[in-house]
Amino acid sequence: MLVSGRNNVKEILNNFENKKDIKRAIVSSSFNEQNILKLINKYKIPITYKEKMDLDKLVHNNHQGVILEVKDFEYIDLDELIKSSDKLVILDHLEDPHNLGAIIRTVEASGIDGIILPINRSVSVNETVMKTSVGALYNVKIARVVNLNQTIKKLKNEGFFIVGTDMDGEDYRTLEFPKKSVLVIGSEGFGISRLVKESCDFIARIPMNGKINSLNASVAAGILIYEMIRK
Repeated sequence: MLVSGRNNVKEILNNFENKKDIKRAIVSSSFNEQNILKLINKYKIPITYKEKMDLDKLVHNNHQGVILEVKDFEYIDLDELIKSSDKLVILDHLEDPHNLGAIIRTVEASGIDGIILPINRSVSVNETVMKTSVGALYNVKIARVVNLNQTIKKLKNEGFFIVGTDMDGEDYRTLEFPKKSVLVIGSEGFGISRLVKESCDFIARIPMNGKINSLNASVAAGILIYEMIRK
């Protein structure tokens, strides 16, 4: 996986817990940002120097003369995730990689055990997710599944309480989250799907007192994740 841009590279270099996951730096021959070069040398990351036109071929965005090649993200097996978890988040066909990256940061910061994503019609881990999560990605367990409804049934059989999110639900502050809980966050445009909603044990609503009627998916996830941890 390639991550580019001075600010993004700097964040990765400063926040990656395991620097061995950074395979190499690809740097333009004219690049002279000394604070970044010092970090690359400090962590003994191999450097490959190339012409700007060669970097242009590697990434489509503005690389600003520096690219990091980092270890591809490895998803975890669902059964393995379930065995080692008490608190999980399911993302029901989330599409925006920025939202996924932000949710990954919240999951890592809060101590939630992991995330479950559907394989189809859903965002997956990519460069944008990596940049938005700012190094948190490699500290979070993520499983991908074919069928969310079957996955929820499996989680229920393992004793998990499933909490969905919808504007027609009950005030989230009335819920006492059991020890083994799963929070389901819906997609940006459509929320959670009908079948997933019907499979939930409780539907939570975040009260809205302003003129808008919904929150960004990552903001809603942050509020409910910390409520789940608090209770």
